[in-house]
Amino acid sequence: MSVVRALCGGGTSLNLSSQRIKDVPKCVSRLTKLSVLLLNNNSISRLPAELLSLRQLAELNLGNNDLEEVPAVLGHLDALKKLYLFSNQITVVPPEVIGGFWLFCMINAKLEVFSAVEADIRVSGGLENLVVLNLNHNHIQRLPPEIKSLTKLQHLSVLDNKLEEVPVEIGHLASLSEINLTSNKLSQLPQQLYQCKELTKLYAARNKLTSLPEVGIHFFLTVVRNWVGRFASYFGKTELVARFVLQEDRKRFSLIHRMLPHYPSLAALLACGSCCAVCLGPFLTTWLECVHFIRLKKDMKMKTLLTVPVRALLCSYKCFNREGHSYYGVATR
Repeated sequence: MSVVRALCGGGTSLNLSSQRIKDVPKCVSRLTKLSVLLLNNNSISRLPAELLSLRQLAELNLGNNDLEEVPAVLGHLDALKKLYLFSNQITVVPPEVIGGFWLFCMINAKLEVFSAVEADIRVSGGLENLVVLNLNHNHIQRLPPEIKSLTKLQHLSVLDNKLEEVPVEIGHLASLSEINLTSNKLSQLPQQLYQCKELTKLYAARNKLTSLPEVGIHFFLTVVRNWVGRFASYFGKTELVARFVLQEDRKRFSLIHRMLPHYPSLAALLACGSCCAVCLGPFLTTWLECVHFIRLKKDMKMKTLLTVPVRALLCSYKCFNREGHSYYGVATR
């Protein structure tokens, strides 16, 4: 009924979400003025080639379906600005869909692939106008280098996948302002991220990261603010970033020391940091609480013979296990 009403009324929006459909009605292709098509929460495993006629489609939601790959037809919908493919079974993002390098033609209402020498072909425009791309909750292991063609992309989310690396071509996304890489298998981030001048939000919790790229100061402070402010429960990653910033803030001429006053909320958070009693290095969150004993007569030049315990904070078990200090605590293995 929704399709019939849209056909009769010439609507620009069609909502077929949660309709338990397995196939997109081919008559949808007759709605050539459609700008929004919602197909989420169904059992769709493929898209008909007829959707090529939706030349004005700006938003497409295919979330929570049964797609095993990014449909090739999407590479022709060059007016798309928002594409949602979350919660499918996608393992690969084909470079030809993202970059528009495949050559297609229509034969017998069926999409076929041809080589460059075939006749009656046209080059796909790709997804160059895409602003939002959501690939959350899939099984994607890598993003293709052709992602660099998405020059207008502002929001990229690949949460809960199997990414092992981020392509260096990500640096070409000059409009990118937010990227969510949470819950993947990343061990590092590419240095080219610093080229994304508009990037203000980076989410990378629950990965295998041991360090951050050496990036520009604006981006770095933004990353720190997000990691420290939003992922406080992920102590290991948060603390590494905080300690680096605190250490750099001690250097009078460092960029971080000069820029930190421009981030008052972050500066206020870092002001709660402490200093290790052994190595004197700064840290944000208390890691190890110890005591050492002061003899008031000898150490404080007081007349009393009392010995009193004094609280001491250490930054790590490495410092705690170092020889030559008199701090006492309980070490666990």
